[in-house]
Amino acid sequence: MASPLVECVPNFSDGRDAGVINAIRQAMTAVPGVRLLDVQSDQAHHRSVFTFVAPPQAAVEAAFRAMRVARERIDLNGHKGEHPRMGATDVVPFVPVREITMEECVALARQLAERVGRELEIPVYLYAKAAARPERERLPDIRKGEFEGLRERIGKDAAADPDFGPKHIHPTAGATAIGARPFLVAYNVYLDTSDVAIAKEIAKTVRTSSGGLPGVQASGFSVGGLAQVSMNLLDIDVTSPATVFAAVEAEAKKRGVGISKSEIVGLIPERGILNAGADRLLLPDAPDHLLEAKIREAEGPTLDGWIEELAGGAPVPGGGSASALAGALGAALVAMVARLTIGRKAYAAVQDRATAILAEAETLRGELRQLVDDDAVAYGGVSAAYKVPKENPSRSQVIDQALLGAARTPLAMARAAVRVVALAKEMGEIGNKNASSDAGVGMALGRAALAGSLANVRINVASLTDASLGKPFLAEAEELERSA
Repeated sequence: MASPLVECVPNFSDGRDAGVINAIRQAMTAVPGVRLLDVQSDQAHHRSVFTFVAPPQAAVEAAFRAMRVARERIDLNGHKGEHPRMGATDVVPFVPVREITMEECVALARQLAERVGRELEIPVYLYAKAAARPERERLPDIRKGEFEGLRERIGKDAAADPDFGPKHIHPTAGATAIGARPFLVAYNVYLDTSDVAIAKEIAKTVRTSSGGLPGVQASGFSVGGLAQVSMNLLDIDVTSPATVFAAVEAEAKKRGVGISKSEIVGLIPERGILNAGADRLLLPDAPDHLLEAKIREAEGPTLDGWIEELAGGAPVPGGGSASALAGALGAALVAMVARLTIGRKAYAAVQDRATAILAEAETLRGELRQLVDDDAVAYGGVSAAYKVPKENPSRSQVIDQALLGAARTPLAMARAAVRVVALAKEMGEIGNKNASSDAGVGMALGRAALAGSLANVRINVASLTDASLGKPFLAEAEELERSA
């Protein structure tokens, strides 16, 4: 099972000062485990939207650090932009991505809100799924009156009391909304007119609150000389971007206006775009025909994705696969040092040997990479064998055969690892001296692969009901250990 992952999409009220935006970025990405996916800054709206994913507690820490920078660097008293705002950090939503529930994201929102109110002295309103009051579920209702309006109301009107923090507006950083919600898509459509009144009319027609499309919030603005219908799509599986675009386009045509372009602010699940094309083409099985998706499937997970799986709660991938990967990395370093040696005049005397080592290292790299996957498959065989009913007379034999299969895979790793160690040692001696440390790392990785794979051989053999079956495996394991 992969480890929990949450998306966080904080919005900051600055879309013009590169220094401020970069400071927020640095504060956020300094937290281990945070992966910043996207930053979109809009000068007209004077707003920046950051999108990152992280483990739950890392997400809370990154959001807090970014909010602290925004508190120090952004003064709303001089802020003017098209987008309504009430805080230097205007809104911070947590979105469940993987192995985390909406309820857990609500808890994260409350945790961050309490800390922001206490340490940063910023009033915080809980919204969306985290809302403590039903009238605060919708962000526009909380933000009504913006910074200036809230400044007058907080502390005087009980309805404006924050959920956390002081009962007065922060003099420069304002107030913040923190919550938990499903994936939301910020989607804007630009009309080919500067008449913002038309955009406002269309927004009123398509938004949910006026009887329009379900799950759509919409307003009209003037951005870059064009009228913009600015929307939040609260659930793209209920109302897709394609549906919204068609509705806006139809309303615009009624008014004699065309569409200039549309834009996504932040990120969107790929189905939001793919489904639009599929609908247009009347192609219901479009995802089954995507070349890039098939390539990703064939290539397997990225290294980051694989490490996430390794850190998860499932037994595979495990130590055997990690050992094979260490060996593959060692072989890759041997190949690198060989390439840095071949073709260099100073090493002309060892060209032929370096070329032969390169060929063998590349073969070993391929074998060990395959063994990363083979080890997981072998574990699956053992797991299936243990599920054979105990009353089945052949159960012990089935389990022993599965254990032998699981021992063969790490034994193959060990054979390859011994060669990686030997080749790395040789390249360290004859190869490019500037890469001698790389050869040393390759040798260390080969030794780690050997130690890990032999440990897996022995643990599988130790589990056999017929110990004699494992003697040849143990004998070869001991010989490989001596040879290295």
